[in-house]
Amino acid sequence: MTAASKQTQQQIRGNSAEALAKHYLTAQGLDFVQANYRCKTGEIDLIFWHNDALVFVEVRYRQELSHGTPLDSVTGSKQRKLKRAVQFYLQRQFGDHWPACRFDVIGIAGNLNNSPEICWVQHAFY
Repeated sequence: MTAASKQTQQQIRGNSAEALAKHYLTAQGLDFVQANYRCKTGEIDLIFWHNDALVFVEVRYRQELSHGTPLDSVTGSKQRKLKRAVQFYLQRQFGDHWPACRFDVIGIAGNLNNSPEICWVQHAFY
């Protein structure tokens, strides 16, 4: 298997995990805004409204837990990168009048096609 086909499989799994997270959060009453917002500073996986707060969701998936849980992979570096992307998004969408916001993480573990475990952490970091 070439590196390109391996990356494609990884992207397919990532897209499936994000679709599952979107469905899960919508079922929890969040209102979907956008997926895969990309800018020069990074990417935001999912964006929702929940009550009066704009929620930025990082989706992490691991089929195997031998190297830790999906939540373990949200490092300080990843958090800083996500915060920069969110600041860019907020400035573009809202100018100087930002709404209340929070960062959530959805961790998905196991086989995506066979009842994976979903862990939703609200207010995961600041």
